[in-house]
Amino acid sequence: MKKILKKNQVIIYIIALMLVTAGYLNYTTNTKNADLETSMQMESNDDTQLADIGDAQLVSSNDVVSEEETNTISNSTNETALTENTQLNQNTINTDGNTNSTTNETTINTSTTQQNNNDYFVKSKLERDTMYSQMIETYENVLNSSNSLETQKQTATQEITKINETKNSIMICENLITTKGFSNNIVFVNGDSISVIIEAEELKQEEVAQIQNIISREMKAAIENIHIATK
Repeated sequence: MKKILKKNQVIIYIIALMLVTAGYLNYTTNTKNADLETSMQMESNDDTQLADIGDAQLVSSNDVVSEEETNTISNSTNETALTENTQLNQNTINTDGNTNSTTNETTINTSTTQQNNNDYFVKSKLERDTMYSQMIETYENVLNSSNSLETQKQTATQEITKINETKNSIMICENLITTKGFSNNIVFVNGDSISVIIEAEELKQEEVAQIQNIISREMKAAIENIHIATK
């Protein structure tokens, strides 16, 4: 009876051991399957993440390209604006240069003309005064010559007086004409004819009348013998 019980116990132990082993194997298999599924899910998630990362990189890459294109367009626009500004400044410089050149040329021409007029009046007065000085010197030689007749000496004295009076009248006339606003003027006397040269583009009728009155009064000349010209 005891032997039968021992056999039954051994069988129970063996069955129990088999159940434990089967349970262990089942647990191990489920664990492996779960790990496999987990691993597959992780790989799937990793692929999705990689896809997402790839998309993000692609977007970033596009953004970079867009920024480069934007910078290129901006640089191109800046270069175009710089070129246009440079051309505008150059045109302005050229325009200003041409304007300044024209102004300078006009100023130079005006200055040259003014200088020539000044030289004309100075030179003409010098030549006129030199002529009167030579005439007076000639008459003085007659006066001082022992060979001169008395009538010649009287004539020489009269001519010297006349020349000095003419010179004095001319000086007065030129000074009075200057007070009328014509600083450059000169008076020539040739017998009864008197010529007046005035530096002016034109003379108004009242200005002509003023000059005629001065010459007529100071030199006892008839109006029709007074000739006025501009230079």
